[in-house]
Amino acid sequence: MTETNTNHLSWDEWDELHNPPPAVTDFDRVVERAISRRGFLGGILAMGSAAAAMGTLGNLMNSTSAQAQEAASRFAFKPIPIATDNTVHVPEGYSWKPLAKWGQPLFSTASDIDPMKGVSLENSDKVFGENTDGMELFVIGDHQVIAVNHEYVNNETNLPHAPEGMPQSLDDVKILQNMQGVTVMEVAEGADGWQIVVDSPFNRRIHHNTPMKLSGPAAGSDLVKTAADPNGVDCLGTFNNCGAGKTPWGTYLTCEENFNGYFGTTNAEFKLPDDYKRYGIVAETRYGYEKFDERFDVAKNPNEPRRAGYVVEIDPSDASSTPIKRTALGRIKHENAAVAVARDGRVVVYMGDDERGEFLYKYVSNGIYVPGGDTSKLLDEGTLYVAKFSDEGTGEWLALTPETTGMKADEIAVFTRQAASKVGATTMDRPEWVAINPVAIEAYCCLTNNSNRAVMKDGKMRTNAGGDVMDVNAVNPRAGNEYGQIVRWYPDAEDHTSTTFKWDLFAMAGNPVVHKDAYAGSSNVNEGNMFNSPDGMMFDSTGLVWIQTDGEDSNEGDFAGQGNNQMLAGDPVTGRIERFMTGPKGSEVTGLTWSADKRTMFAGIQHPDAPFPDGEGKLPRSTIVAIKKDDNAKIG
Repeated sequence: MTETNTNHLSWDEWDELHNPPPAVTDFDRVVERAISRRGFLGGILAMGSAAAAMGTLGNLMNSTSAQAQEAASRFAFKPIPIATDNTVHVPEGYSWKPLAKWGQPLFSTASDIDPMKGVSLENSDKVFGENTDGMELFVIGDHQVIAVNHEYVNNETNLPHAPEGMPQSLDDVKILQNMQGVTVMEVAEGADGWQIVVDSPFNRRIHHNTPMKLSGPAAGSDLVKTAADPNGVDCLGTFNNCGAGKTPWGTYLTCEENFNGYFGTTNAEFKLPDDYKRYGIVAETRYGYEKFDERFDVAKNPNEPRRAGYVVEIDPSDASSTPIKRTALGRIKHENAAVAVARDGRVVVYMGDDERGEFLYKYVSNGIYVPGGDTSKLLDEGTLYVAKFSDEGTGEWLALTPETTGMKADEIAVFTRQAASKVGATTMDRPEWVAINPVAIEAYCCLTNNSNRAVMKDGKMRTNAGGDVMDVNAVNPRAGNEYGQIVRWYPDAEDHTSTTFKWDLFAMAGNPVVHKDAYAGSSNVNEGNMFNSPDGMMFDSTGLVWIQTDGEDSNEGDFAGQGNNQMLAGDPVTGRIERFMTGPKGSEVTGLTWSADKRTMFAGIQHPDAPFPDGEGKLPRSTIVAIKKDDNAKIG
C-alpha cells in the first residue's frame, strides 16, 4: 500500500494514481487528424454558432430572424467578468445569501459545527452534510422541500484530531459515513430570506448506513448476495452521490458515482476479482473504512462493491420511506439521471458515466406513466441502451440485452460497462450531467474533459479500463482535451424512445486568448465568456440551459483569463452563452434548482478553498446559496 496522502486528490487523480496514463504523446499527429476530420470547422460540428444552433440538423429550420432576435434578448442580466477571489459574484440587480452550510443543524437537538473539533458523532446525522452537489426542489402540499447530495468529505476538517484526517476508530468512520449521502430538508422564505425549517417532519439525513432495497434485474442475484444479506435485496447506504434527477411522480433520484474509493482490504494476499479493474476498485481506499468496518473489506465481502454504483430513488414526502436502488438503470459511475416522459407515456432516463473513455446511456421503461397510477415498476422493467455516435452527425442507441451482449440480465445490471463494451459503444470525454430541453425535443450532455484521449505509448492508442480505444472522433474531436465540450442530440421522429438520433456540438470550451486552433473553442466561445470543464447542467422552464463548471481555476497557462469556476446561461436557439455567476477560489459550482415561484435560484458551492461563506478566519464550508433579483422578478 502507498504511503501517499490521497485526501486532497480529485476522484480523477485518484483513479490515475492506480491506472496512470502513458508518458509518451504523439500529440501533433492526433491534433492534425482531429482538425482535419470532416466538418470540424463547419457543417455538423459548427459547435454552437448561430447557424448551427438554428437548424444545422433540421431541429429548428423554421426559426425566423425575428425569433432569433427575440431569443437574443432572453438574457435578463448583464454578463459578469471572471473572478479570482474568495466569494460569489452575480450580476448587477441580483443578490445572494447562504441557505444551508456544511454542519448547519437540521434539528434543534444538534449544534452548528465546531471548527476546532469538527462534527461530533452524535450530531453527524442531524446536520447538513459536506460537499453539496446535485439537488431538486419538491412542492409537497404547502411545503417546499429540497433534496441535495453530499458527494464526499474532506477528512481533516471532519476529523481534526486524526493524523491526516484518517479514521482512528469505528466512531471516526461513522462520522465520515454520516456526513455523506443526501439531505432532505424543508426550506421557507421569511423576512431574513430563505432558511432551513429546523425540525420539519420532512427533514432527513440519508448516509452510508441507511437501510435500502435493491430492485430490478440485480435484486436477488448471486452477484449481490452477502453473508449479512443472503437474499441479495437488503443493502446499506448510498455512496459518492453526485448528480441527481426528478421523476414525474415526485421522487428524487440520487446518483452514485465514484463508489470505488470506499472499498478495499488490508489483506495483502487477497486477489481482487477481475471485474474490479473496470470500476477502479483497488486494495487501497480514500477513507480507510475497511480497517474498522468489515463491510468495506472486500476480502471478507467481495460482493459489497457490486451493491453500489446505482441510481437510488428517494421519496422526499415520507421521511420513513426506504430508498430503492434501481439496478435496471445500470451500475456505472452515475453523474446524474435526466428524466423525460415520451409521447407514448414511457419513461426515458438519460445517464452519463463519468470517467475518461466511458459511455452515455439511456433507459426506456416497458410500462407507461399514468399520473396517480402505479409507478413501482417503471424504473425496474425496461431496456438499457448505450450510445454510438457516427462522424456523420447521426447515432444510435444500442440495446444491452442478453441477445446483444451474451450476458444474463443480472450481469448486465451489475457489469454494465462490460456490456456496453461488447456492443461497441462510443468512448466519450467523461459524460457528466445530461439535461433535457423542456420546450424542444433535444437533450444535452457535458463532456467535461479527457486529457488522455489519443495519448500514445509504444504506437498504441490510450484506452479506457476495459480496453476500448479512445481515439479522436467527431463527437470527441480533440486529443489531450483539457477544456471539454457539450454534445446535443435530437431523437428521430421527435421521440425520446427512438433508437436513432442526430447530433451536433452546442459548444466546445476553450481559450481563444491562448490558442488559435481547435483549442480556442467554438465560435460561441470568446474572451468574455470562456470556460473549461463543463460539468453541471440544468434547463429552466423557459428553455435556457444553465452550465456549471468544475475545472482548472489556476488562471494560468492554458487557463489564463478563465478565473474561478462559474455558471453560465446558454440559449439553444442562438448558441449565445453568457457568464451569470462565479464561485469562490477552489470551488466547484454544482447543483441547481428553483423555488416553486421561480423567483429564487438555488446553486451549490462545493469544496471552496477560501473561508467561504463566513469570511476571513472562518472554516471553508460547502454551501447552497439562494440567488434573487432585487425586484423579486422570476429568474427561471
